[in-house]
Amino acid sequence: MTFEPDHGAAPAAASSWWRRTWGRVRSVRLGRPKSAVPGAKRSHWRWLGWVVLVLVVLYYPIGAIIVEDIDDDPQFAARNVAPGESRAVATAAQLITREVDVHSWTPMQPFFTPAGILDNMPNFQRGIMAALGRFSTELMDQLGRTRGSSQTDRDLEQARGFLNEQPNIWIWQPSVSLMPSATSAQKYRAGRDKLIAYNKRLASGQASFERRADNLQALLDRIANDHGSDSAVIDQHIIEKAGDLFDSRCDDIFYFNKGRLYANYLLMRELGVDFESIIKEKGLSNAWNGTVETFRIAAQLDPWVVWNGYPDGFLIPNHLAAQGFYLLRARTQLREISSILLK
Repeated sequence: MTFEPDHGAAPAAASSWWRRTWGRVRSVRLGRPKSAVPGAKRSHWRWLGWVVLVLVVLYYPIGAIIVEDIDDDPQFAARNVAPGESRAVATAAQLITREVDVHSWTPMQPFFTPAGILDNMPNFQRGIMAALGRFSTELMDQLGRTRGSSQTDRDLEQARGFLNEQPNIWIWQPSVSLMPSATSAQKYRAGRDKLIAYNKRLASGQASFERRADNLQALLDRIANDHGSDSAVIDQHIIEKAGDLFDSRCDDIFYFNKGRLYANYLLMRELGVDFESIIKEKGLSNAWNGTVETFRIAAQLDPWVVWNGYPDGFLIPNHLAAQGFYLLRARTQLREISSILLK
């Protein structure tokens, strides 16, 4: 059997090829959009996908680098403090403004923001607010009233309530309420405004700030107790985790303590001005300045990486132990000043 070649197949194929080619040329000559060319639309979506992927990959690390600012500036101080106002109160108010409005309050940021992946800055800010919350409580209970039986200052009472709120409340927190709520930043701003209002009333003679030795002694004892608690946390963590190079909690403890030490350094420095006459009367100038300096040194510790090595290790340091030394030294100095104030 023989097969005859199909002479009609080649012309048909050639005709089909010419139709496809002419269609492409015609589409270009008629000015059709490039997406009308087969495969171009898929190419557009592919490029868009790559762009989105790159943006997502860069969003968190670059955004976090931009946001993070662990501000331990030892020169930070209140500006334009009017005669009669408390410098410590003014510094506390401006420190809240710096952390909440200038740097943004990171402990409340949700996971889908760059700050949501931060670790050290949120703990540093928590420590600052823990110190300011303590200070506001002692203002209300001791410094802002003539005697224990006198009426509580309304501004200080509200400031104490706002500044002791949880630091991690965002607009919507299902564990608390299904309805939107005031954020931690909003509450801290309200507390700051109450401190400013109190200070203005103090300058005009409408509020009390009792510059007595027993009031200062009570405040120092509370600060010492807080740092004693912090030292216990350090001690327990070293016992449990020393030598663990993958310890993810040691930096949380370190930066929380750093924040509290930094805020208390600023407050102690300004309280030295507010209570200058008492400090001189008791002969505490050198002891006070030495204590403030210890707080400054402790607050300025700033390792690149926080290690929880063995306390007697050769290569890997233990930064918690180093911080704990200065923390306990500051606490001891506070106790010494407190005992002299009682005499």
